[in-house]
Amino acid sequence: MKLDARRVAAFLRDPGPARVVLLYGDDAGLIRERASALVRAVLGAADDPFRLATLERASDLPVEAASGSLGGGRRVIRISDVGEEAREPVAKVLAGKGDALVLLEAPGLPPSRSRLAKVVEAHRDGVTIPCYAEEGERLAESVRGWLAAEEVSVDRDALAWLTAQLGADHALNRREIEKLALYVGPGGRVDLEAAEAAVGDVAGLSLDDALFAATSGDIATADRALEVALAAGATPVGVIRAGLIHLARLERAALAVPGGPKPFFRREAAFNRALSLFSPATLAAAEEAFFRAERDAKRTGVPAEDLCRHMVLALARRAAAAASRA
Repeated sequence: MKLDARRVAAFLRDPGPARVVLLYGDDAGLIRERASALVRAVLGAADDPFRLATLERASDLPVEAASGSLGGGRRVIRISDVGEEAREPVAKVLAGKGDALVLLEAPGLPPSRSRLAKVVEAHRDGVTIPCYAEEGERLAESVRGWLAAEEVSVDRDALAWLTAQLGADHALNRREIEKLALYVGPGGRVDLEAAEAAVGDVAGLSLDDALFAATSGDIATADRALEVALAAGATPVGVIRAGLIHLARLERAALAVPGGPKPFFRREAAFNRALSLFSPATLAAAEEAFFRAERDAKRTGVPAEDLCRHMVLALARRAAAAASRA
């Protein structure tokens, strides 16, 4: 089944008899956080090396899921960066009788067309959990909650500034807010001055600039911003994955998916321009190309930096060509 947003918190505390959980969406940080919560729910506060297995290949899942724990107790098998290649191994796991919990982390997976998601949702022991970036009031609620957990309050104007400033990665946002709470101290209050002093411009990272420029058809800006992002420490695989997530958000908006993403106000013009230049089908094709590029960056001898630059600039050229025809 596909888990309703209102049931996620309870499920993360107790996944019950579920044997395969697929976490997908455009927020890689939220995917990791929820997967870690499920590990803790089954194994307890400390990860037990005899009950937790981290895999790199989906093909290993059936054998690993059928293996028992040396010391007893339910096992957890976790695999990140999952794609459609996991469909057959996952189907074999669900057809078996082991009680291990398999956690599949799939940032950027397009669930509306995903055969993997369909396999998981069709089985009574399979659960899919969408993990999309928080924005607007939902993000504001999370910020308030994170600060309250640190015994810190926040002024209304500071909360509005933070909501606009933070980016689309749940884990990165949480780290920024924890840093802010440490800055003001327990019992403190966050005003606008403290927020501006302690929190970086997470929403305005150069990688975001590169991707929005690319899907707007601005080749020169995309090239410059990508150079800055790589020089600042962005990894080539991280660039490709961010591109995949960016395209998935655009596709959800283009398809008018209920509850779909809305752009941060500072990105609204670029977001809407991208939607005018790409059809849902074109976005889906671009997603497939980025997915293959991520796989190739890990498995082939092509320099990963050259590959990520090629993907971003090819996207920019496609958008520029569409703009010239408009």
